[in-house]
Amino acid sequence: MWPEVALILGAYLFGALPVLFLMGKLKGVDLREQGDLHLALWNMMGPAVGGLGIAADVAKGVIVVLVAKALDFDIAVVGAAGMATVIGQMWPAYIKGTGEKGNSTGLAMAFALAFEPFLVAAAPPMLIGLGVRTIPRLLDPSQSLAQRLKFGGASSQSLPLGMAIGFAVLPLGTWLVQSEDTLPIALTFLALFISIMIRRLTADLKEDLKTATDVKRILINRLLYDRSYL
Repeated sequence: MWPEVALILGAYLFGALPVLFLMGKLKGVDLREQGDLHLALWNMMGPAVGGLGIAADVAKGVIVVLVAKALDFDIAVVGAAGMATVIGQMWPAYIKGTGEKGNSTGLAMAFALAFEPFLVAAAPPMLIGLGVRTIPRLLDPSQSLAQRLKFGGASSQSLPLGMAIGFAVLPLGTWLVQSEDTLPIALTFLALFISIMIRRLTADLKEDLKTATDVKRILINRLLYDRSYL
């Protein structure tokens, strides 16, 4: 029992490492004041530093799952460790306030845990959402090349909706595609979807409710589009 507890606790502490926050602090910037940490890091410090920050969050999800598998833990424990990593990234213990939305670490964790259902079920809606969001900007002749390639770009409804759909169908895709360890993996992905939706729903919600005129619309927008106002 104690090795499993140590693994899951260590996974949470590893996922909670405030890598993006510390990278910003090295430049004297508190990225939590800028909204999305990945976007702020990329736009304020350039593609190299921004890409390194994204890679760090992706690596969190992959490393924990691969290490847990290599140590031959039960797949349910591997899934729990992967989830602990994502939760650590979303609600880190090291710094006041909340962390990231869990998408990058969650995607990496899901792929490392069971890549077949991820590719079959989750990847298509996510890629469609990314394409709808990105392709028109890349083909827009009114923008310079630098503007077309700028990380983030204009607000999008398709990408967060595609991400939500991808995470939602991942448990069902696991049930249909995964040939072994189906139940624990599907339950892990169900927990991942629920956690990401809770994070969407609650991140800085109190601040938005102070000026809200339509609470129901705010909650729906958060769940579907990851923001209060379109």
